[in-house]
Amino acid sequence: MRLSSYPYSEMLFVLCIVLLVSVPRVHSQELDCLIEPFVTVKVSSAVNGLLETVTVDRGDLVKKGQILAMLESGAEKAAIEVLRARATLESAIKIGQARLELSTRSHSRNDGMFQKSLISAEKMDEAETTRRLAEMTLLEATDNRRLARLELQRATAELARRTIYSPITGVVVERLLAPGEFSHDEQPVLKLAQLDPLRVEVFAPVALLGNITVGQRAEVTLQAPVNGTYIARVAVVDRVVDAASGLFGVRLELPNRDSLLPAGLKCKVRLP
Repeated sequence: MRLSSYPYSEMLFVLCIVLLVSVPRVHSQELDCLIEPFVTVKVSSAVNGLLETVTVDRGDLVKKGQILAMLESGAEKAAIEVLRARATLESAIKIGQARLELSTRSHSRNDGMFQKSLISAEKMDEAETTRRLAEMTLLEATDNRRLARLELQRATAELARRTIYSPITGVVVERLLAPGEFSHDEQPVLKLAQLDPLRVEVFAPVALLGNITVGQRAEVTLQAPVNGTYIARVAVVDRVVDAASGLFGVRLELPNRDSLLPAGLKCKVRLP
């Protein structure tokens, strides 16, 4: 029997069935993946100098802001003590205040005498000049103490630059310098890795392009001896496909509280 002999409704039903059968379905696939640190940092000192102490070693867990190493800084500490003493001196200001009070009282007396024509205008000008000079002397002493405090802040900041702090919370991967060695900006002291979250790198076939979106959840299964299946979230989907292999990159973020899962393991990821 020819298709044209079917009623219109039946023909439409058959056509829908044919289309549903012919459309390819994208099933969940298991892809190879690799677990990497979220970020790897090589830590160096902001200034050149000899390393005095390194407080951590390979494998140690570190917190963000934790002191990792310190450069030799005896001269800088001594300079800070000098500036601190200078910034807290009160003698110059007290002398200036005493001179100002004395010149103010003298000026007041001379002004009364000048109003009664008991002293000349020249004497009155001298009293006024003496009072102004006393005010300027006190102002100079106040400015000097303020400058000393600013110098103390600058020296304290310079000293802080000789202390190396951890920029991340993670683990020490490698210690590259030891106490007594010379540290400079081209020679890192430590190599750190952030393990929470972990990065899961996947290369997916081009057939999945458009089916994987940022924010999508996926199952990550770790290889032995860790094993176990964990839920990760898609963070990056590459917009450029490698023409030679027909693959594109996908990056997932895997929460790793307390850094219990190690990086560097191979894994399998199942995308819905």
